[in-house]
Amino acid sequence: MRSSNPVLKNLPQAQQQGYGYGNNEHTPYGGVQTEAGQAPRAPQDSQRPMTVDDIVSKTGITLAVIVAFAAVNFALCMGVNQGIGMILTFVGGIAAFITVLVHSFSKSFGSPTVTLLYAAFEGLFVGGFSFLIGGTAGELIFQAILGTIGVFIGMLFVYRTGAIRVTPRFNRALTGMIFGVAILALGNFLLAMFTGINPLRGDGVMAIIFSLVCIVIASLSFLQDFDLADKLVRSGAPAKEAWGVALGLAVTLIWLYTEILRFLSIFNDD
Repeated sequence: MRSSNPVLKNLPQAQQQGYGYGNNEHTPYGGVQTEAGQAPRAPQDSQRPMTVDDIVSKTGITLAVIVAFAAVNFALCMGVNQGIGMILTFVGGIAAFITVLVHSFSKSFGSPTVTLLYAAFEGLFVGGFSFLIGGTAGELIFQAILGTIGVFIGMLFVYRTGAIRVTPRFNRALTGMIFGVAILALGNFLLAMFTGINPLRGDGVMAIIFSLVCIVIASLSFLQDFDLADKLVRSGAPAKEAWGVALGLAVTLIWLYTEILRFLSIFNDD
């Protein structure tokens, strides 16, 4: 179970052979058998196996927090106090990145505290970013949201039908592309900082091509996220690890949304 998503790379080794729960035996209804002659007891949430509903609910909560904080910062930027809004955007982006790094190098997987902190910080960034790129009209933002939802549903269909299979070769290729895009983005950032030239994030042909490449790679990343979540459920991973899956899906969704919004803004400027 490998993923190029940094959030989903620190999974416990126990998942390779499935998760065990000591000498307890699970009943068909999710209870845990205690001693002979005793009625089964319901397992704690941290002990029972993960289900698809766990992933859906945790991801929904994470996205709801992102949307709430994004709306607050967008309102600040739009007129209440744009200066504070821009500060929160910068701080939110840096803090969200640090939170992801902390989670990536942590020995545990699936912390609700880390996931919700990321959601709050990322929401602040998304709100300010949406204001800067999409403006106050909201038309581009709405289109980017629709595009993100459409791609998510489309890639889920692709994964379910097996049109594109997540194989070790696929994972290696996608990881290489993500590293390549990251290096190009970093090089472009340094070039823009020292020379003012911004070929990959401007409004020219190179910027259009780069945005399209990022959108394609972000879309393909969903396949890895779905595959990993599917395998965790099948292997009986603890329910608490659904928070880790939710964080990984949120990272991919926000990356896709920002790239689609940036792509649409290029044509809107023209």
